[in-house]
Amino acid sequence: MGRERSKILGYVRIALLYLFIILLAILAKPTPTFFYVGMVFVALGEAFRFWAAGHLIKSKELIVSGPYRYTQHPLYLGRFLILTGLCIMAKLPYLLNFALLTSGYLVFFLYYLPRKIKVEGERLREIHGEKWMEYRKHVPALFPQWKPYGEQKNGWSSQRMLRNREHFMIIGLIIILVVFLLKSYPPQP
Repeated sequence: MGRERSKILGYVRIALLYLFIILLAILAKPTPTFFYVGMVFVALGEAFRFWAAGHLIKSKELIVSGPYRYTQHPLYLGRFLILTGLCIMAKLPYLLNFALLTSGYLVFFLYYLPRKIKVEGERLREIHGEKWMEYRKHVPALFPQWKPYGEQKNGWSSQRMLRNREHFMIIGLIIILVVFLLKSYPPQP
C-alpha cells in the first residue's frame, strides 16, 4: 500500500510540475535579455541531466561515475537549474516570476529534496550497504564539489540515457524554449 501511494504521489508531483511550467509559459512576458539569461541556467541544468542520465543504472549498482563523482543527485541539480532558468525567462508582471521562483525554492529545499534524499538514501543503503555510506560521506547531496570522488570506472552511454528517458525531457524543453523565444520577439506591426 505504501509503495503504491508513493507512486501515485510521484505522478501527482510530476503532473503539478508540468502544469506549473505550462502555466508559466502561457503567462510569460519574456524579453530577449531575460530569455538568454534564463537559457544559461536551462542549458546548464539539462547538460547535467543529460550527463547523469548516460551514467545512471537505477538500483542495480551504486553509480559513482560521471557527475555522480561530484554530487549525489545531479538529476535534481539539473531540475533545480532548469526551473531557475524557466522562472527567470518568464518575466511576469511585478516580477512575480521571482516570487514563484522563491516559492519553488522553498518547496524544493524544504520538502522535495529532503524527502527524496531520505527515501533514496534508505533504499540505496539497503541495496549497497557500506559502499553507499562511504559514498554519502564524501560526496555532497546537491551542489557539486570540485574534487571528484573515486576513480572514473564507467563511461557515458547513449543507451543508458535513452533507457532513462532523458530524450523526452529534451523534447519537452525544446518545445517550452521555442514558446519562450517566440514570446521574447513578438511580431512588429
